[in-house]
Amino acid sequence: MKLRLIILLFFIGMASLAAQEDKDIIQFSGMVLDGSNDELYPVPYTNILVKGKGRGTYSDLKGFFSIVVEAGDTIVFSAIGYKTVEYVIPTDLEDKRYSIVQLMTQDTINLPETVVFPWPSREHFKLEFLAMDVTPELQRRASENLAAETLAKMRNEVATDGVENTSYYLRQQSREFYHIGQQPPMNIFNPMAWKQFFDSWKNGDFKRQNNNDR
Repeated sequence: MKLRLIILLFFIGMASLAAQEDKDIIQFSGMVLDGSNDELYPVPYTNILVKGKGRGTYSDLKGFFSIVVEAGDTIVFSAIGYKTVEYVIPTDLEDKRYSIVQLMTQDTINLPETVVFPWPSREHFKLEFLAMDVTPELQRRASENLAAETLAKMRNEVATDGVENTSYYLRQQSREFYHIGQQPPMNIFNPMAWKQFFDSWKNGDFKRQNNNDR
């Protein structure tokens, strides 16, 4: 009988302890907004840390967050360019869900000026500059590489990369969507197009093109 009574009291204590622990767990969620002025907007990717427990999360692009905490925990909100804020979870909550709107205040940070040199020090730069080879041969090569015809040839021959192709495609799509549902304008009524035509005519561009075709 004593053994059964001890086992019964043990299970009652464990159930009470589990209920107490489950009661202290809270689903903490909310929004992190910029409260520096009247226009409230989300603060994305705010660090949200449970102080002293090494657990945390961060807000999404819209400033929303959600994390499991315990009553009495101190929550630390921090983001680059904002003052760090601490919030204590109330201990007298009756519900297991708790939501807040946390406002963050902008904090101006002046970083010191950084000067990047390809050499370890100014003395090394001075030595390398004085030892630089500036022979007429190198000057001739630099003049040839910077000539207008060479640069124009490189612009025509060098293939476009992925970023340039994507930019060109998006510009074309934007131009098509801009005139969707209506007739696109004709260049015959565009004074800038007429000016380009007359300038090309005066410069003899069409004449040179016909000679090349022959």
